[in-house]
Amino acid sequence: MTGCAEPGRGGVVVAAVRQRTPAARAGLSVGDRIVAINGERLRDVVDFHFHTGLAELRLSVEREGRTRTAVLRRTGPDIGLDLEAPRPGEIDTCSNKCVFCFIHQLPRGMRKSLYVKDDDFRLSFLHGNYITLTDLDEDELRRIEEQRLSPLYVSVHATDPDLRHRLLGRPRVRREILPVMERLAKAGIVMHSQIVLVPDWNDGAELERSVRELARLHPHVATAAVVPVGLTRHRERLPELRTLTPAEAGELARTIEVWQREFLDTLGTRFVWASDEVYLEAGRPMPASAAYEGFPVIEDGIGLVRRFSDGFAGAARRLPGRVGRERGVTVVTGSMFAPSMRRLLDRISVRGLHVELAPVVNDWFGHGIGVAGLLTGQDIAAQLAGLPLGDAVLVPAVAIRDGAGVFLDDLSPADLTAKLGVPVRPVETTPSALAAALLGR
Repeated sequence: MTGCAEPGRGGVVVAAVRQRTPAARAGLSVGDRIVAINGERLRDVVDFHFHTGLAELRLSVEREGRTRTAVLRRTGPDIGLDLEAPRPGEIDTCSNKCVFCFIHQLPRGMRKSLYVKDDDFRLSFLHGNYITLTDLDEDELRRIEEQRLSPLYVSVHATDPDLRHRLLGRPRVRREILPVMERLAKAGIVMHSQIVLVPDWNDGAELERSVRELARLHPHVATAAVVPVGLTRHRERLPELRTLTPAEAGELARTIEVWQREFLDTLGTRFVWASDEVYLEAGRPMPASAAYEGFPVIEDGIGLVRRFSDGFAGAARRLPGRVGRERGVTVVTGSMFAPSMRRLLDRISVRGLHVELAPVVNDWFGHGIGVAGLLTGQDIAAQLAGLPLGDAVLVPAVAIRDGAGVFLDDLSPADLTAKLGVPVRPVETTPSALAAALLGR
């Protein structure tokens, strides 16, 4: 690294450098701030990725108050470094007050970071976060177009302008969603759309209107996900809403399947999907794996149950016929997935392995919340206390906050181990991970 100059502002900070990679050979270190690439100043991590496509990169790097030049020569897609995540003050936050916003339904006294409402197009591009597009200014729209930031994930909820404005809590900035999506589509930007379904608000004819108007922008609007609203018991001074009944969930699933058959004929894709919650609430079997067309929005809860179920069926067949010594395991899950998980665990036939399922009811947020990802350590500890738990308790890793290592209520797996007297182990939500954890691997 050579040269020096006064340090500037902006740029990205190196969080990790992997050994024997182009970044390591270029002399980069943790804490370095990369402020420019090949003379182009960096505003953020998006600029970094946009400018790192060339084979040779001249990086302007700030270290200990001095700016140096590092030459990085690519040998493949991975240059060997990780960047620090944006700090809360560097993230564009949401000015909407959606009637169903989950953050507004959180109890008081939790970590401050949990109350940050991001509406940042950069996080949508980088991590698949959903954004409303209402706060984008002209410079940001042009940047999306010029840098081809695709795909983006868009919270639509309704295409009718008045209805969407009400759903977003009547924000000061009123912007119609379809003209913005049409502009992005003309620029070649691919979008995945989401509709949070609120009964009596954007269901029925309004849902059909939204789905059909989004379908007209296919293939640039690649998918439409319909997700039922989630309501906690902490809705203080918020609009009165309700969730889908099982009968309504069944009717919604049937309606979406009718639309899927139509779109498959006209667009060559099913285009619109109901989230797994709809089928679980209705007590209907999940569609076959092929119906999800490669699971393009599985992180949105579209097909997660089907893929896990199919994968676990195969993993269960590969389990040994017996274990070396008697072993008991308690598997924790949310109340919504519990019936499906019970059917999967019933397929296990391993002599000496005893598996118990522990569905945990969400008292922290309220019984209307049944997904495993929102379980808290407090509820798990309270509902498992005094039960015969065997040699280990397996909890879904999706309930552990990334980077923090704790549940939403700040209890850690080690805290639960101390409370329950049994090792508590987070397990990734993959069939192979669960199968291995059952065996103690």
